[in-house]
Amino acid sequence: MSENTKAVFYSDGNDEYTKTLSQHIPLKKLEYGQLVKIRKGGRLVKKKKTIIYGSPSTDDIETTNIENQNGIMRERIGRLVLKTKCISKEKGMLEAAVELFHFHWNFMDVIHDKKTPAMLEKISENIILWHQFFYFIKYR
Repeated sequence: MSENTKAVFYSDGNDEYTKTLSQHIPLKKLEYGQLVKIRKGGRLVKKKKTIIYGSPSTDDIETTNIENQNGIMRERIGRLVLKTKCISKEKGMLEAAVELFHFHWNFMDVIHDKKTPAMLEKISENIILWHQFFYFIKYR
């Protein structure tokens, strides 16, 4: 991490993030805010935003993107569904399933202007096809 670069995190009100982040990232390099949704009768009535570390703008504290990503992962990776028969018996298999999903999402899944997220971020110049993925070793 360069001298001026900060790690930016936003989460719900779970205090485990506060403890874990401070153990792994120097506080001077951390921008962290929490968003707690207050509901009445199942309806969202207020969002309480709190700065925990650093000085992020309260306008920027939002969890919509990560909630969306988590929902998509639960839809597409059966191992992440809460009540399921599709479980990982080994941590490594769960990690492999998530890594495969992320590879597909970033390098194979066309989302905008016939480009993948990796192409939009200029990490890749072309869409990776399943054939290329499975036979990568041959092409090296």
